[in-house]
Amino acid sequence: MKFTVNNGELSLFLAGRVDSVSAPAVEAEIEKIRSETAHTSVTLDADDLEYISSAGLRIVLRLRKNEPTLRVINASAEVYEIFEMTGFIEMIPVEKGYRKLSVEGCESIGKGANGEVFRLDPDTIIKVYLNPDSLPDIKRERDLARRAFVLGVPTAIPYDVVKVGAGYGSVFELLNAKSLATLIAENPDKLDEYVGIYVDLMKKIHSTEVRPEDMPDMKEVGVNWAKFLLPYLPEKTGAKLVSLVEGIRDDNHMLHGDYHIKNVMIQNGEALLIDMDTLCHGHRVFELASMFNAYVGFLELDHDMANRFLGVPYETCLAIWEKTLHLYLGTTDPAEIAAVEKRAMVIGYTRLMRREIRRGALDTEQGRAKTEYYKSKIIALVDEVDTLDF
Repeated sequence: MKFTVNNGELSLFLAGRVDSVSAPAVEAEIEKIRSETAHTSVTLDADDLEYISSAGLRIVLRLRKNEPTLRVINASAEVYEIFEMTGFIEMIPVEKGYRKLSVEGCESIGKGANGEVFRLDPDTIIKVYLNPDSLPDIKRERDLARRAFVLGVPTAIPYDVVKVGAGYGSVFELLNAKSLATLIAENPDKLDEYVGIYVDLMKKIHSTEVRPEDMPDMKEVGVNWAKFLLPYLPEKTGAKLVSLVEGIRDDNHMLHGDYHIKNVMIQNGEALLIDMDTLCHGHRVFELASMFNAYVGFLELDHDMANRFLGVPYETCLAIWEKTLHLYLGTTDPAEIAAVEKRAMVIGYTRLMRREIRRGALDTEQGRAKTEYYKSKIIALVDEVDTLDF
């Protein structure tokens, strides 16, 4: 029998069938492990348990007499039903397991820092988290999505948590929905129409006020980005950068935090947000900075990244960014647009430079070249702007 010990918790992994034939050997093995392994509590992990009979249940009862804090986890629906029908759930904590799904061969809709979204079938998508210990992250994203939905922001609500390999995923029902990225790739002649939908939803998000305690403060995050770069920038530039970000006015309006065309789905003519783990509040310059990176900054040193990341050519990304600024700001004045764009670029390049350094860029020639490029952009931009507000 497989077992592990973590901080005094002895986990025993039940597998196959525990019935009248196998029960004596299973119980003997459990007692052997218990007697030879120092522990403070015992957990029975039923993830691979297919069936448990009355003989197996009596093992659990006897074990509980010696281990008062005994609990059962990861019970399948069938195994949980046995525990429930026999009244065991009233005596011993029994937690249901997560159904298992595979994304092998599924279309990848988008990939971010925390996970990748796949289409399981025409009606369903799943976000698979990169961190195998992601259950707290999943709960947080579900809570954020519900808060946005209650406030009137159209978003896909996850309805199930599943196991995907060694990790976890959230399942969403999106009936025959397509991302804006897919629609733009399929219908490039409708770019203006799709950007209009994109900007309308963006305005809806940014007009939604939230309680500050319900979502992270993007300004606080941005100040930390700027302070991180202090050792890597000229002293004068670094000090002004921090001052600029600290000077952004506080704002309790909602931001998506990763607003690009792969995170907007169209279902029956309605635009829906997905990938809500970046939801936050703050000044809209932070949203524009994230969007600048998605359409320009992240791609400008490798134009082919546009197709790999968003599924459209780099030229289309530039057009989306330009058209979005015009529509969102409600002006065609080049000077006014350029002024706002520069403010977004300050934060965008700050984030990109920090990202490269944290990923070990200074250890490679290519990484150092990218870092120097972003550094040069920050130095020039910080010298040109006196505020990041607009």
